[in-house]
Amino acid sequence: MTHDPIQFPVTLADMRLLRSFSYVDGKWTGAGDAQVIAVTNPADGTPIGEVAQLSADESAAAVDAAQIAYDDWSTRLPQERSTILRKWFDLMIEHREDLARIMVAEQGKPISEARGEIDYAASFLEFYAEEAKRPNIEGVTSHLPDAEVELWLEPVGVVALITPWNFPSAMLIRKAAAAIAAGCTVLAHPSSETPYSALALAELAERAGVPAGVFNVVTGRASTVVPPWTDDSRVRALSFTGSTEVGRLLYRNCADTVKKLVLELGGHAPMIVFKGADLDNAVAETIKAKFATTGQDCLGANRIFVERPIYEEFCARFIEATQALSIGIGMDDPDIGPLMNEKAVAKQEEHVADALAKGATLACGGRRHPLGPLFFEPTVLTDVPDEAAIMHEETFGPVAPITPFDGEEEVIRRANDTDYGLVAYLHSHDPRRIYRMSRALQFGMVAVNRTKVTGAPIPFGGTKQSGLGREGARRGMEEFMEIKYVCRDWA
Repeated sequence: MTHDPIQFPVTLADMRLLRSFSYVDGKWTGAGDAQVIAVTNPADGTPIGEVAQLSADESAAAVDAAQIAYDDWSTRLPQERSTILRKWFDLMIEHREDLARIMVAEQGKPISEARGEIDYAASFLEFYAEEAKRPNIEGVTSHLPDAEVELWLEPVGVVALITPWNFPSAMLIRKAAAAIAAGCTVLAHPSSETPYSALALAELAERAGVPAGVFNVVTGRASTVVPPWTDDSRVRALSFTGSTEVGRLLYRNCADTVKKLVLELGGHAPMIVFKGADLDNAVAETIKAKFATTGQDCLGANRIFVERPIYEEFCARFIEATQALSIGIGMDDPDIGPLMNEKAVAKQEEHVADALAKGATLACGGRRHPLGPLFFEPTVLTDVPDEAAIMHEETFGPVAPITPFDGEEEVIRRANDTDYGLVAYLHSHDPRRIYRMSRALQFGMVAVNRTKVTGAPIPFGGTKQSGLGREGARRGMEEFMEIKYVCRDWA
């Protein structure tokens, strides 16, 4: 097995952050049969290293370690947990550049976006370092004579975290910081396409003083690693970020052990632009909402609705802005990097071909870029009919479909015509319209005249088939806690 991936395409100030073994019970653990998973650079397809591919038995052993560690961690003073999380935060900030470079190497995103993701991820450690000290016993007015009533918040137990490749640091830390602050112990399974970011975070957790067994990172095939967790009744909660299809499967697989679930699934965000909106801002924010992370974002604007009186002008400006986007490898800090894999590129091609066959117009892009097989040109489709697949399926790439609408009632109906309900974007300067639309849109989050809305203090999550529960804020920690009701008589 490769211990030091000599082909790693970026240099690091601290090479100890580059780990190839899983991290279980405070030990760096290889697969017993020396099985490995190859990791490749999406910019050119070259191998950059190998990580351990643990077996089902080895994954089950991680549950044993987490359960043993839970008995101690859950009873520690909240201030102790807070101090460790704060140190982990400090180490993430100290090693920000190396963590970002690791991410670029395995995920391909532009380096400035990777740095931003590290900052975003670290903010959850900082936030939950404080929040760890705040779950208080709540007194309740008793309904019984001579009885004293209290509600206690207690950690749920061992929790499993399954994270995706598009935000390999942020999604893991957003979950883990909340769970660890609550007093839980963690089993984490990162995507096999981007395991190095998670393993680097485990290295920093160890340096921060996270005790053995509290934070475990198990690499390998999800089909092998995850079933021992869904089947084990000691794993009391599972948090997953990924596709709705896989979320449904995990939902079913956790039913027999009745786990708490936090599911952050697919999105199909509408971007709605009304006449009277600041058109310069609307175009700029729509570019951000569509093309950040090369469109590989569940928050990405997947359907762009523009009111007819400003439709032509919006399209002209948006097309011009799209054509100005740069394409390149992550370390050159372009606007658009590679997609993650061949399947993702094929989906862009399928959605473009389907839309054109149904009457849409190709305004720019629409094909692979000569830079490499996983690069796809930023693409704009206009006059896209609702029957097109792109108007119903998550594209997860740099293809922007634009369509006109003729009124508020119409666009509400069309925007809500989806099984997803994660985020909706709205551009208007009419306060009454903003209120009506914010109420009518069936989404867990609504962004008005801006794109960036997420952060540690807000409860991130969606409705319908975009998931269950919330991440971030106090509610994000409470997802990993149970309420115990105590009714006490002193007589």
